Amino acid sequence: MEPSADWLATAAARGRVDEVRALLEAGALPNAPNSYGRRPIQVMMMGSARVAELLLLHGAEPNCADPATLTRPVHDAAREGFLDTLAVLHRAGARLDVRDAWGRLPVDLAEELGHRDVARYLRAAAGGTRGSNHARIDAAEGPSEMIGNYLWVCRSRHA
Repeated sequence: MEPSADWLATAAARGRVDEVRALLEAGALPNAPNSYGRRPIQVMMMGSARVAELLLLHGAEPNCADPATLTRPVHDAAREGFLDTLAVLHRAGARLDVRDAWGRLPVDLAEELGHRDVARYLRAAAGGTRGSNHARIDAAEGPSEMIGNYLWVCRSRHA
């Protein structure tokens, strides 16, 4: 085990942006498992999109699955209702069409737990047609603009 792996995983889990940045800049490996076999992106504070961005910018794998549950970070973000973190993961290449060990997609978790904005985002992102509204979302610069564009698309559909 990489010695800094536990430190990075702990900092990510606590949402400590500055500590995560410092550890990554000092050479901590973003995909190194901690002493429990979990990667920082799997244990990160889902409410901290900035931690997700830092890990991903340094090469964290957005599609890593828990070996027992097959859940991925997108499942966790959808279950907890963190649209901004979900958008960051998606923009970094996280797949939205993957099922966990119980056959649930991220959209299923969002719907089950009443996270309507997250469920709408996931349905829009997984939609088969890529019209101009989807292009507006895809062209966004960063997660804040992406979410703003996504909300614009939702409002325009109901206008």
